[in-house]
Amino acid sequence: MTRSLVTAVEHFPIAGSFTISRGSKTTASVVTCRISGDGFTGVGECVPYGRYGETIDGVLAEIEAIRPEIEAGLGRNSLLTAMNAGAARNAIDCALWDLEAKTSGRHVFATANLTEPQPLTTAYTLSLGEPETMATQAAQYAHRALLKVKVGTADDAARIRAVRAAAPDSAIILDANEGWTEANLAYHFAVCAESGVALIEQPLPAGHDGLLASLSRPVPVCADESVHRTEDLPKLAGLYDAVNIKLDKTGGLTEALRMRDAARALNLKIMVGCMVGTSLGMAPAILLAQGAEFADLDGPLLLARDREPGLRYEASLVFPPIPALWG
Repeated sequence: MTRSLVTAVEHFPIAGSFTISRGSKTTASVVTCRISGDGFTGVGECVPYGRYGETIDGVLAEIEAIRPEIEAGLGRNSLLTAMNAGAARNAIDCALWDLEAKTSGRHVFATANLTEPQPLTTAYTLSLGEPETMATQAAQYAHRALLKVKVGTADDAARIRAVRAAAPDSAIILDANEGWTEANLAYHFAVCAESGVALIEQPLPAGHDGLLASLSRPVPVCADESVHRTEDLPKLAGLYDAVNIKLDKTGGLTEALRMRDAARALNLKIMVGCMVGTSLGMAPAILLAQGAEFADLDGPLLLARDREPGLRYEASLVFPPIPALWG
């Protein structure tokens, strides 16, 4: 099958702004990959992430470099060794899955030997701010079953307590985005335990994971920035209780499914997360998140405008994608 590959850069405004410990942004910029062949087109989306040294131009260059092989018929499994893990490979991998589904008339979940996906409870993310502002956010979304709360400052106790008081019935994931230190880690752990936090995400900078070996973990701790590839997992087992698998880190659904199975074998819980992107970027992650302990697939809910058609969100649930979107 002769193929053609087309890329596009698209910008989607964020509703308000999105703030974490590393800064704020008001726009979600995504790269879309379209691979066509035999009258069908598969689509995939990625979000280049500066924390990992990625840029829009860099991702476009990576895709352009592999274009001849893709157009000549390179498959998903060969892609794993032809490209490094990251956003560029994610866009191509997900487009190849979608193209295969459209060409064969079989859903991606069937091709991947997965069970038919069901609706998932997804977290809703609250941006980092002053305690009073975060309490106001939390009160607005206190009806949601699961909140993901961005922290990561030298003293987050007031933020944690304010959010818990404003949303007493919501389960809470706390995401420090590498913002805590050896000096304040035990202190924050104690506040999290006192506040009934369900999970703490990436408290320390990547590479400082060994510090977790010397502390008791009263609340389960999840690796995010510290885990990109399946090969990262063995060194994290025993230090972390869970791993956050994101398609833009693993470089697509193919590797993400492999990582999920390897993490399970190491008795690590699974969280499936996302960058701030559209429903197209979330759609394949819904398949990955089936059976996961935590799903954080709220990217489209943070946007002022999503794709049409987009994913269906209802209360705290996100529903599987329709074929017109992906898969």
